[in-house]
Amino acid sequence: RGVAMTNHASSGARTSRERGDVHEVPICIARRAFVERSVGAVLSVSILGACASLVTRTVAPVDGALRLALVQYPELTTEGGSLKVIPKGASDPIYVLALGQRRFAAVSPICTHLGCTVEIEQARLVCPCHGSTYDREGKVLRGPAEEALASYRAAVTSDDVLVIEISPRT
Repeated sequence: RGVAMTNHASSGARTSRERGDVHEVPICIARRAFVERSVGAVLSVSILGACASLVTRTVAPVDGALRLALVQYPELTTEGGSLKVIPKGASDPIYVLALGQRRFAAVSPICTHLGCTVEIEQARLVCPCHGSTYDREGKVLRGPAEEALASYRAAVTSDDVLVIEISPRT
């Protein structure tokens, strides 16, 4: 079973098939294969969408700190928002997490268990390697990790600029 698809010319001009130049083979795909490929395509697009949602932004540090004008980072304006930044010239990124009520956490995404990169899953950070789980401030909720994620001092100024000191405090 399947659906055959061919290209038929509706004009009076002779097609290449009619001239004998090319052998046209109908495209046929089984219903099951069509459904499997369609589902695979939809899942691929949704997975890529999830990956693209946390784009890394390079930010140049000034006097040992990152300065993020909140108006330029709408993902940080709501509780639960997140942003992945990398200080220019650095090799490791920093997760900036909106905690609500003008509070923010800036943490290293590197798991303290074996060095895998943790993923943001709503209210927690989860290591895909061994399941260590952290809260949005980097504190361990579940092992095997025993130490919190490295964190950076973060504060909002009166003119809505988030200042992150890029020397870890832990």
